[in-house]
Amino acid sequence: MSEIVSKTKHFVSELLTEKLDSRFLYHNLRHTQRVVKSTKELLNYCKLSETEKERILLAAWFHDVGHIEGMTDHEEIGCKIASDFLKKNDYDPKGIEKVCTLILATKMCHEPSNLMEEIIRDADISHFAQKSYWETTDFLRDELRELGIADYTPKQWREKNIKMFRKHTFYTDYAKENWEVGKLKNLNQLLREKKEEKKIAKKEALKAKYKSESPDRSVQTLYRVTLRNHLKLSDIADTKANILLSVNAIIISLVLANLLTKLDNPSNTYMIYPTFILILFSVISMVLSVLATRPNITSGKFTKEDVEKKRVNLLFFGNFHKMKLEEYEWALQELTKDKDYVYSSLTKDLYYLGIVLNRKYKILRVTYNIFMFGIIISVIAFGIAFRFFGPERLVF
Repeated sequence: MSEIVSKTKHFVSELLTEKLDSRFLYHNLRHTQRVVKSTKELLNYCKLSETEKERILLAAWFHDVGHIEGMTDHEEIGCKIASDFLKKNDYDPKGIEKVCTLILATKMCHEPSNLMEEIIRDADISHFAQKSYWETTDFLRDELRELGIADYTPKQWREKNIKMFRKHTFYTDYAKENWEVGKLKNLNQLLREKKEEKKIAKKEALKAKYKSESPDRSVQTLYRVTLRNHLKLSDIADTKANILLSVNAIIISLVLANLLTKLDNPSNTYMIYPTFILILFSVISMVLSVLATRPNITSGKFTKEDVEKKRVNLLFFGNFHKMKLEEYEWALQELTKDKDYVYSSLTKDLYYLGIVLNRKYKILRVTYNIFMFGIIISVIAFGIAFRFFGPERLVF
């Protein structure tokens, strides 16, 4: 890369980064870099002098800088920016004139008159043949909308792109040989989308009709909300049980570390019963907390007859975790064929979740009561022990 090209790269990159309107989602630095890359690819194939190659690269860097002042006549503005920069860097006046000619050659209506113009034209539209075309064309559509130039619907934009593809032609032999295939592939994809448009529109209409008129929508919402509430309540119950486990574990740890080591002293025998009461209630609370969260073990199997007679809930993992994949796939297909079976399974799932929740909360209620009364009784027991049996019979 020559020194002037290197300076131009830095200048243009800085200019487009700092001064270009953020609404230019397509005509930005990334587009310029892509055009420069395609230009280099073409130059590696075409037989041109080093001076000619340098001028084309300069034009590729400058061809869209005029967008910093808007869309109107941006090629002419780009020429002026390029001329001022190149003059400051003592570039050959004839070279500057040629660079400007190449920039103007990127206008959509321009028909190239020589190989250098053909190269810059092909490089500027090289995205037609690239896999990134779909992302690039979306950026261009969004840019036109953001700038208030045009707001195309997907259908209108597809039609406009098809017209551009059919009207466009590559000029250089290299582009015809290497890029035409990619361009045709993208065009065929556009045509396939157009062909399937009516079919897609019909599906979307049916989908919209189903969403707005389906009598099952409220029922589905009912099941979904109820199931979510059940799961939240189950999480809350598990959290409460974990809190009890943690608190009682801490209490027992403290008792074992601080009280039990002192009980072998004859002067501390009065603390034996209060300590025993505290540990007893803590252990009972921990056992009940574990029972509240302990999962039940199910068989994990069902028969073909169970499915045919709708006796098994296929939505609960405990009913199928030991089955083979093929058997479960068959059963699930049978389930989806019958709407009543689906709702029946959902109902069973909710019902048994409710049964589990009822058991959890009953045990938790008992556990919290035992924990509360245990703490109260333990404190009272320690108070009585200190008051009546302590070494100095302390008075509170």
